[in-house]
Amino acid sequence: MLKPHPLRESLHNEVHARPYERMSAPLALSHLALLTPPGETASRVHLHALLKSRHLPLPSEEAGHLSIDLGGVRLRWEQHTEFQTYTFWRQLPDNPSSFEPTAVASVPQDWLRDVPGQWLVGLHVLVTSTREDGHDALVRGSLDEESLIGSTVMDGQAEVYTDFRLHGDGFGRVVLVAASMHPRRLGRTVQRLLEVETYRMTALMGLPAAREVSATLADAERDLAQIAGQIRSAEQDREPELLRQLTQLAGRVESLYASTHARFSASAAYFELVQRRIDELHEHRLAGLQTIGEFMDRRLGPAMQTCAWAARRQQQLSERISRTSNLLRTRVEIEQQQSSKELLDAMNKRQEVQLRLQSAVEGLSVAAITYYGAGLVGYLAKGGKEAGLLPLSPEVLVAGSIPLIALMVWSGLRRLHQMAHRVAGREVLNPH
Repeated sequence: MLKPHPLRESLHNEVHARPYERMSAPLALSHLALLTPPGETASRVHLHALLKSRHLPLPSEEAGHLSIDLGGVRLRWEQHTEFQTYTFWRQLPDNPSSFEPTAVASVPQDWLRDVPGQWLVGLHVLVTSTREDGHDALVRGSLDEESLIGSTVMDGQAEVYTDFRLHGDGFGRVVLVAASMHPRRLGRTVQRLLEVETYRMTALMGLPAAREVSATLADAERDLAQIAGQIRSAEQDREPELLRQLTQLAGRVESLYASTHARFSASAAYFELVQRRIDELHEHRLAGLQTIGEFMDRRLGPAMQTCAWAARRQQQLSERISRTSNLLRTRVEIEQQQSSKELLDAMNKRQEVQLRLQSAVEGLSVAAITYYGAGLVGYLAKGGKEAGLLPLSPEVLVAGSIPLIALMVWSGLRRLHQMAHRVAGREVLNPH
């Protein structure tokens, strides 16, 4: 047997995760989406309480999906990264004439009130099996005619109507006319409509952040323009303060970018999912009505462009601050190099003066050593003369020894200089 990868089975079964439900018209459906922090467990505990009250099996701790019959109403629960969805539906004996009673009305209301999380999406869906005479009355009476949207979907097999408005109970409403759709295909259609609404709302969560960011970025751009203007005419002693201001501005912009980048990225991903689900509906226009895709392009598209522009604006401002900081640092480095050059020039001049002084001192040293050496020779000559050992006068010997002594002293100093230069050269080549 081959040794399987530890994730082989889970990866293989991933394509079968969250399968579409089998649904048959007519039915009433209620969909809820609640924001929950990642890793939050209270929602799962609350779900277990409902299942235990009905003596139903509990899902595993790793399960992110559940579909189960609660008795008279069916529940589909899904765990996502930052939200959870609850979808309740029940079969209807006849085609409905209104949205009452809703599917969520069959759920224990005390349990429903205590569901953890922040309620973001609420949607009622009525699925009718035939287009009867009362169908228009249902659509016109339940939905706002001023913002009514409708189209044929799934290659003309169904019609969908909605107004994208919140009604008195806080829920949106959708009417789906599905005359002869296969149960699995109807389940896919309903799931796509629910996901369009859910992902639309989660995508729009980036819009408030984009509006707040715009005001902050306007202030940061104004501050950057002021600093850049000051850099052009700033004196050298002002440059450290300008660099400090640039660093603070960069920290402020980067902190803002870090706090909003994930939200903007999520909004872009959710918007892409909305567009994909709309494409999968295969919409066609109904006379006199906007399609869902047209509505989203007109209303959701600009909001998503605002989020995308805020993200690009942050990135561009960060790059501009970086360029300005590099420019100021380059200017400071050039001035430092110029100061170092002037300092080296001054040191070279001082060293040249020191060498001249040293040469003068060495000249005096040669004269002094020669003088003392000639004195010693004079003493020796006088002693030799008195002893009768030297035929010449002491003055002649002293005079003859002076050039020889001076040459020896000068030659010795030159050798010392050469030795010192050789040692210094070796230290430069081998500093360690």
